[in-house]
Amino acid sequence: GIHGEPGIKEEAILPASGLASLLVEKLLAERPEGTRRVGVILNGLGATKYEELFVLWTAIASLLEKSGLDIVAPEAGEFVTSLDMQGCSLTLLWLDEELERYWTAACDTPVLRRGAAIAVEPADDIIANEDATPVFAQADEAGRAGGACIQAILQAVGDALVEAEEELGRIDAFAGDGDHGQGMRRGSTAAREAADQAVKAGAGSASVLAVAGDAWADRAGGTSGALWGLLLRSWSTEFSDNGNIDDGAVVRGGRRALDAVTTLGRAKPGDKTLVDAFVPFVETLENEFAAGVPLADAWNKAADIAKAAAEATAPLAPKLGRARPLADKSIGHPDAGAISLALVAKVIGRKLKG
Repeated sequence: GIHGEPGIKEEAILPASGLASLLVEKLLAERPEGTRRVGVILNGLGATKYEELFVLWTAIASLLEKSGLDIVAPEAGEFVTSLDMQGCSLTLLWLDEELERYWTAACDTPVLRRGAAIAVEPADDIIANEDATPVFAQADEAGRAGGACIQAILQAVGDALVEAEEELGRIDAFAGDGDHGQGMRRGSTAAREAADQAVKAGAGSASVLAVAGDAWADRAGGTSGALWGLLLRSWSTEFSDNGNIDDGAVVRGGRRALDAVTTLGRAKPGDKTLVDAFVPFVETLENEFAAGVPLADAWNKAADIAKAAAEATAPLAPKLGRARPLADKSIGHPDAGAISLALVAKVIGRKLKG
Protein backbone atom coordinates (compact mmCIF):
# COMPACT_ATOMS: atom_id res chain seq x y z
CA GLY A 1 0.00 0.00 0.00
CA ILE A 2 0.99 3.63 -0.42
CA HIS A 3 1.68 3.89 3.34
CA GLY A 4 3.66 0.65 3.51
CA GLU A 5 0.80 -1.67 4.41
CA PRO A 6 1.26 -5.35 3.55
CA GLY A 7 -0.51 -6.44 0.39
CA ILE A 8 -3.76 -8.40 0.37
CA LYS A 9 -2.42 -11.01 -2.07
CA GLU A 10 0.02 -11.51 -4.93
CA GLU A 11 -0.99 -11.68 -8.58
CA ALA A 12 0.81 -12.69 -11.74
CA ILE A 13 1.86 -9.85 -14.05
CA LEU A 14 -1.22 -8.94 -16.08
CA PRO A 15 -1.74 -7.18 -19.41
CA ALA A 16 -3.72 -3.93 -19.32
CA SER A 17 -7.00 -5.72 -20.03
CA GLY A 18 -6.50 -8.16 -17.14
CA LEU A 19 -5.47 -5.43 -14.71
CA ALA A 20 -8.47 -3.35 -15.75
CA SER A 21 -10.79 -6.29 -15.03
CA LEU A 22 -9.16 -6.90 -11.64
CA LEU A 23 -9.66 -3.27 -10.57
CA VAL A 24 -13.08 -2.61 -12.08
CA GLU A 25 -14.80 -5.82 -11.00
CA LYS A 26 -13.94 -5.27 -7.33
CA LEU A 27 -15.35 -1.74 -7.40
CA LEU A 28 -18.47 -2.63 -9.37
CA ALA A 29 -19.30 -5.18 -6.67
CA GLU A 30 -20.02 -2.18 -4.39
CA ARG A 31 -22.03 -0.25 -6.98
CA PRO A 32 -25.08 1.43 -5.39
CA GLU A 33 -28.36 0.28 -6.83
CA GLY A 34 -29.76 2.52 -9.56
CA THR A 35 -26.51 4.46 -10.08
CA ARG A 36 -25.44 5.17 -13.66
CA ARG A 37 -23.15 8.22 -13.54
CA VAL A 38 -19.68 7.89 -12.12
CA GLY A 39 -16.59 10.07 -11.67
CA VAL A 40 -13.34 8.19 -12.21
CA ILE A 41 -9.75 8.73 -11.07
CA LEU A 42 -6.97 6.51 -12.38
CA ASN A 43 -3.99 7.52 -10.24
CA GLY A 44 -0.33 6.75 -10.87
CA LEU A 45 1.56 6.13 -7.63
CA GLY A 46 4.75 7.92 -8.62
CA ALA A 47 6.84 5.89 -11.04
CA THR A 48 4.29 4.55 -13.53
CA LYS A 49 4.57 6.24 -16.91
CA TYR A 50 1.65 8.26 -18.23
CA GLU A 51 1.66 6.21 -21.41
CA GLU A 52 1.01 3.08 -19.34
CA LEU A 53 -1.80 4.82 -17.44
CA PHE A 54 -3.45 5.90 -20.69
CA VAL A 55 -3.31 2.35 -22.10
CA LEU A 56 -4.84 1.05 -18.88
CA TRP A 57 -7.46 3.80 -18.93
CA THR A 58 -8.68 2.71 -22.38
CA ALA A 59 -9.37 -0.77 -21.02
CA ILE A 60 -11.00 0.56 -17.83
CA ALA A 61 -13.27 2.94 -19.72
CA SER A 62 -14.41 0.14 -22.00
CA LEU A 63 -15.38 -2.08 -19.05
CA LEU A 64 -17.26 0.74 -17.28
CA GLU A 65 -19.21 1.58 -20.42
CA LYS A 66 -20.07 -2.09 -21.01
CA SER A 67 -21.45 -2.12 -17.45
CA GLY A 68 -23.93 0.59 -18.44
CA LEU A 69 -22.17 3.44 -16.67
CA ASP A 70 -21.87 7.03 -17.89
CA ILE A 71 -18.34 8.28 -17.18
CA VAL A 72 -18.24 11.91 -16.05
CA ALA A 73 -15.07 14.04 -16.30
CA PRO A 74 -12.55 11.22 -15.77
CA GLU A 75 -8.99 11.95 -14.63
CA ALA A 76 -5.88 9.87 -15.37
CA GLY A 77 -2.56 11.07 -14.00
CA GLU A 78 -0.57 11.47 -10.79
CA PHE A 79 -2.62 12.89 -7.91
CA VAL A 80 -1.58 10.92 -4.82
CA THR A 81 1.97 9.60 -5.10
CA SER A 82 4.64 7.94 -2.96
CA LEU A 83 8.02 8.91 -4.40
CA ASP A 84 9.22 6.14 -6.73
CA MET A 85 6.37 3.74 -6.15
CA GLN A 86 5.33 1.62 -9.10
CA GLY A 87 1.61 1.01 -9.54
CA CYS A 88 -1.74 2.68 -9.78
CA SER A 89 -5.05 3.07 -7.97
CA LEU A 90 -8.59 3.30 -9.33
CA THR A 91 -11.31 5.32 -7.61
CA LEU A 92 -14.98 5.45 -8.59
CA LEU A 93 -17.17 8.25 -7.26
CA TRP A 94 -20.85 7.37 -7.55
CA LEU A 95 -22.60 10.59 -8.52
CA ASP A 96 -25.95 12.09 -7.72
CA GLU A 97 -27.03 15.50 -8.98
CA GLU A 98 -25.39 17.43 -6.16
CA LEU A 99 -22.12 15.48 -6.17
CA GLU A 100 -21.83 15.79 -9.95
CA ARG A 101 -22.11 19.57 -9.65
CA TYR A 102 -19.14 19.60 -7.27
CA TRP A 103 -17.21 16.97 -9.21
CA THR A 104 -17.33 19.03 -12.40
CA ALA A 105 -16.82 22.44 -10.74
CA ALA A 106 -13.84 24.56 -11.78
CA CYS A 107 -10.76 24.17 -9.60
CA ASP A 108 -7.16 25.35 -9.63
CA THR A 109 -4.71 23.44 -7.42
CA PRO A 110 -1.10 22.28 -7.77
CA VAL A 111 -2.18 18.77 -8.85
CA LEU A 112 -5.54 19.35 -10.52
CA ARG A 113 -6.86 22.12 -12.74
CA ARG A 114 -10.28 21.92 -14.30
CA GLY A 115 -12.71 24.30 -15.97
CA ALA A 116 -12.44 28.07 -16.40
CA ALA A 117 -9.59 29.97 -14.78
CA ILE A 118 -10.27 31.06 -11.20
CA ALA A 119 -9.26 34.55 -10.15
CA VAL A 120 -7.08 34.43 -7.04
CA GLU A 121 -5.33 36.97 -4.83
CA PRO A 122 -2.06 36.21 -3.03
CA ALA A 123 -2.50 35.76 0.69
CA ASP A 124 -0.77 38.15 3.05
CA ASP A 125 2.41 36.83 4.62
CA ILE A 126 1.89 35.69 8.20
CA ILE A 127 4.88 35.42 10.48
CA ALA A 128 4.31 33.14 13.45
CA ASN A 129 6.56 33.46 16.47
CA GLU A 130 6.87 29.87 17.66
CA ASP A 131 8.97 30.98 20.61
CA ALA A 132 6.25 33.26 21.98
CA THR A 133 5.03 32.41 25.48
CA PRO A 134 1.38 31.27 25.39
CA VAL A 135 -1.11 33.36 27.33
CA PHE A 136 -3.87 31.76 29.41
CA ALA A 137 -6.71 33.01 31.57
CA GLN A 138 -5.76 33.62 35.18
CA ALA A 139 -5.89 30.44 37.27
CA ASP A 140 -5.89 30.22 41.06
CA GLU A 141 -3.32 28.30 43.07
CA ALA A 142 -5.37 25.09 43.18
CA GLY A 143 -6.00 25.29 39.43
CA ARG A 144 -2.29 25.73 38.72
CA ALA A 145 -1.51 22.77 40.98
CA GLY A 146 -3.99 20.69 39.01
CA GLY A 147 -2.33 21.74 35.78
CA ALA A 148 1.04 20.68 37.14
CA CYS A 149 -0.45 17.30 38.11
CA ILE A 150 -1.75 16.79 34.56
CA GLN A 151 1.64 17.76 33.20
CA ALA A 152 3.34 15.13 35.39
CA ILE A 153 0.88 12.49 34.18
CA LEU A 154 1.53 13.41 30.54
CA GLN A 155 5.27 13.15 31.24
CA ALA A 156 4.80 9.58 32.46
CA VAL A 157 2.54 8.74 29.52
CA GLY A 158 5.10 10.10 27.08
CA ASP A 159 7.93 8.11 28.64
CA ALA A 160 5.87 4.91 28.48
CA LEU A 161 4.92 5.42 24.83
CA VAL A 162 8.53 6.08 23.85
CA GLU A 163 9.42 2.76 25.42
CA ALA A 164 6.47 0.99 23.75
CA GLU A 165 6.96 2.54 20.29
CA GLU A 166 8.62 -0.48 18.69
CA GLU A 167 6.13 -3.00 20.10
CA LEU A 168 3.09 -0.93 19.08
CA GLY A 169 4.56 -0.60 15.59
CA ARG A 170 5.11 -4.35 15.42
CA ILE A 171 1.48 -5.05 16.31
CA ASP A 172 0.22 -2.44 13.86
CA ALA A 173 2.32 -3.86 11.01
CA PHE A 174 0.35 -7.11 10.84
CA ALA A 175 -2.48 -5.35 8.99
CA GLY A 176 -1.59 -1.65 9.04
CA ASP A 177 1.38 0.44 8.06
CA GLY A 178 3.34 -0.14 11.27
CA ASP A 179 3.48 3.51 12.33
CA HIS A 180 1.08 3.47 15.30
CA GLY A 181 3.92 3.46 17.82
CA GLN A 182 5.58 6.37 16.05
CA GLY A 183 2.34 8.34 15.98
CA MET A 184 1.68 7.73 19.68
CA ARG A 185 5.23 8.74 20.55
CA ARG A 186 5.03 11.91 18.47
CA GLY A 187 1.61 12.84 19.83
CA SER A 188 2.41 12.25 23.48
CA THR A 189 5.71 14.10 23.18
CA ALA A 190 3.95 17.11 21.66
CA ALA A 191 1.27 16.96 24.37
CA ARG A 192 3.90 16.86 27.09
CA GLU A 193 5.76 19.81 25.61
CA ALA A 194 2.56 21.84 25.27
CA ALA A 195 1.61 21.03 28.85
CA ASP A 196 5.07 22.13 30.03
CA GLN A 197 4.63 25.49 28.33
CA ALA A 198 1.14 25.92 29.71
CA VAL A 199 2.22 25.15 33.28
CA LYS A 200 5.10 27.63 33.01
CA ALA A 201 2.58 30.24 31.80
CA GLY A 202 0.41 29.64 34.88
CA ALA A 203 -2.42 27.73 33.20
CA GLY A 204 -5.00 25.77 35.17
CA SER A 205 -6.14 22.18 34.83
CA ALA A 206 -8.62 22.60 31.97
CA SER A 207 -6.29 24.71 29.84
CA VAL A 208 -3.30 22.42 30.31
CA LEU A 209 -5.22 19.33 29.20
CA ALA A 210 -6.90 21.17 26.32
CA VAL A 211 -3.67 22.48 24.78
CA ALA A 212 -2.07 19.08 25.28
CA GLY A 213 -4.87 17.52 23.24
CA ASP A 214 -4.51 20.09 20.49
CA ALA A 215 -0.76 19.50 20.31
CA TRP A 216 -1.24 15.71 20.21
CA ALA A 217 -3.62 15.96 17.27
CA ASP A 218 -1.38 18.42 15.45
CA ARG A 219 1.86 16.45 15.76
CA ALA A 220 0.80 12.80 15.75
CA GLY A 221 -0.98 12.76 12.39
CA GLY A 222 -3.36 10.08 11.20
CA THR A 223 -6.71 9.03 12.54
CA SER A 224 -5.42 8.01 15.96
CA GLY A 225 -3.79 11.42 16.40
CA ALA A 226 -7.09 13.18 15.71
CA LEU A 227 -8.94 10.85 18.07
CA TRP A 228 -6.46 11.26 20.92
CA GLY A 229 -6.46 15.02 20.50
CA LEU A 230 -10.25 15.03 20.66
CA LEU A 231 -10.21 12.64 23.62
CA LEU A 232 -8.01 14.92 25.73
CA ARG A 233 -9.74 18.14 24.75
CA SER A 234 -13.18 16.66 25.41
CA TRP A 235 -12.03 15.35 28.79
CA SER A 236 -10.77 18.84 29.67
CA THR A 237 -14.24 20.36 29.30
CA GLU A 238 -15.26 18.79 32.63
CA PHE A 239 -12.35 20.54 34.37
CA SER A 240 -11.88 24.12 35.50
CA ASP A 241 -8.85 26.38 35.67
CA ASN A 242 -9.75 27.25 39.24
CA GLY A 243 -10.09 25.00 42.25
CA ASN A 244 -9.03 21.42 42.82
CA ILE A 245 -9.73 18.71 40.25
CA ASP A 246 -12.95 17.06 41.36
CA ASP A 247 -12.96 13.25 41.24
CA GLY A 248 -16.44 13.29 39.77
CA ALA A 249 -15.25 15.57 36.98
CA VAL A 250 -12.56 13.03 36.08
CA VAL A 251 -15.20 10.32 35.73
CA ARG A 252 -17.62 12.55 33.79
CA GLY A 253 -14.74 13.58 31.54
CA GLY A 254 -14.20 9.96 30.57
CA ARG A 255 -17.79 9.65 29.38
CA ARG A 256 -17.58 12.94 27.50
CA ALA A 257 -14.35 11.83 25.81
CA LEU A 258 -15.81 8.46 24.83
CA ASP A 259 -18.91 10.08 23.34
CA ALA A 260 -16.75 12.48 21.31
CA VAL A 261 -14.47 9.71 20.01
CA THR A 262 -17.33 7.41 18.98
CA THR A 263 -19.19 10.28 17.33
CA LEU A 264 -16.17 11.27 15.25
CA GLY A 265 -14.81 7.79 14.49
CA ARG A 266 -18.22 6.04 14.35
CA ALA A 267 -16.64 2.90 15.81
CA LYS A 268 -18.45 0.57 18.19
CA PRO A 269 -17.33 -2.39 20.29
CA GLY A 270 -16.39 -5.30 18.05
CA ASP A 271 -14.98 -3.15 15.24
CA LYS A 272 -11.43 -3.81 16.49
CA THR A 273 -10.44 -0.25 17.37
CA LEU A 274 -9.43 1.60 20.52
CA VAL A 275 -13.16 1.79 21.32
CA ASP A 276 -13.04 -1.90 22.27
CA ALA A 277 -10.84 -0.93 25.23
CA PHE A 278 -12.27 2.54 25.87
CA VAL A 279 -15.92 1.51 26.34
CA PRO A 280 -15.26 -1.04 29.11
CA PHE A 281 -12.77 1.35 30.70
CA VAL A 282 -15.31 4.17 30.97
CA GLU A 283 -18.15 1.88 32.03
CA THR A 284 -16.04 0.26 34.75
CA LEU A 285 -14.76 3.63 35.97
CA GLU A 286 -18.32 4.95 36.24
CA ASN A 287 -19.69 1.85 37.97
CA GLU A 288 -16.85 1.55 40.48
CA PHE A 289 -16.91 5.25 41.35
CA ALA A 290 -20.70 5.21 41.72
CA ALA A 291 -20.32 2.29 44.14
CA GLY A 292 -18.15 4.45 46.38
CA VAL A 293 -14.73 3.15 45.30
CA PRO A 294 -12.01 5.85 45.55
CA LEU A 295 -11.01 7.34 42.19
CA ALA A 296 -7.50 5.83 42.09
CA ASP A 297 -8.81 2.33 42.81
CA ALA A 298 -11.71 2.72 40.38
CA TRP A 299 -9.33 3.93 37.69
CA ASN A 300 -6.93 1.03 38.17
CA LYS A 301 -9.78 -1.50 38.07
CA ALA A 302 -10.97 0.11 34.83
CA ALA A 303 -7.44 0.01 33.42
CA ASP A 304 -7.19 -3.72 34.14
CA ILE A 305 -10.51 -4.28 32.37
CA ALA A 306 -9.33 -2.18 29.41
CA LYS A 307 -6.13 -4.23 29.14
CA ALA A 308 -8.08 -7.48 29.07
CA ALA A 309 -10.50 -6.04 26.51
CA ALA A 310 -7.62 -4.86 24.31
CA GLU A 311 -6.02 -8.30 24.35
CA ALA A 312 -9.42 -9.82 23.55
CA THR A 313 -9.47 -7.99 20.20
CA ALA A 314 -7.00 -10.54 18.80
CA PRO A 315 -9.59 -12.91 17.30
CA LEU A 316 -11.66 -10.06 15.85
CA ALA A 317 -11.63 -8.91 12.22
CA PRO A 318 -11.28 -5.13 11.78
CA LYS A 319 -14.35 -3.43 10.35
CA LEU A 320 -13.02 0.13 10.10
CA GLY A 321 -9.78 1.86 9.20
CA ARG A 322 -6.78 0.93 7.14
CA ALA A 323 -6.64 -2.64 8.47
CA ARG A 324 -10.13 -3.51 7.18
CA PRO A 325 -9.03 -4.71 3.70
CA LEU A 326 -6.42 -6.91 5.42
CA ALA A 327 -8.79 -8.46 7.94
CA ASP A 328 -7.38 -11.98 7.59
CA LYS A 329 -3.87 -10.79 8.42
CA SER A 330 -5.16 -8.97 11.50
CA ILE A 331 -6.92 -11.98 13.01
CA GLY A 332 -4.84 -13.44 15.82
CA HIS A 333 -3.25 -10.13 16.74
CA PRO A 334 -4.71 -7.47 19.07
CA ASP A 335 -5.58 -4.00 17.82
CA ALA A 336 -2.67 -1.61 18.34
CA GLY A 337 -4.99 1.31 19.16
CA ALA A 338 -6.77 -0.66 21.88
CA ILE A 339 -3.45 -1.84 23.31
CA SER A 340 -2.02 1.69 23.44
CA LEU A 341 -5.15 3.06 25.11
CA ALA A 342 -4.97 0.37 27.78
CA LEU A 343 -1.29 1.13 28.26
CA VAL A 344 -1.97 4.83 28.77
CA ALA A 345 -4.76 4.04 31.23
CA LYS A 346 -2.43 1.78 33.21
CA VAL A 347 0.30 4.44 33.38
CA ILE A 348 -2.16 7.06 34.61
CA GLY A 349 -3.47 4.60 37.19
CA ARG A 350 0.01 4.16 38.65
CA LYS A 351 0.40 7.94 38.91
CA LEU A 352 -2.96 8.27 40.68
CA LYS A 353 -1.99 5.60 43.21
CA GLY A 354 1.40 7.20 43.76
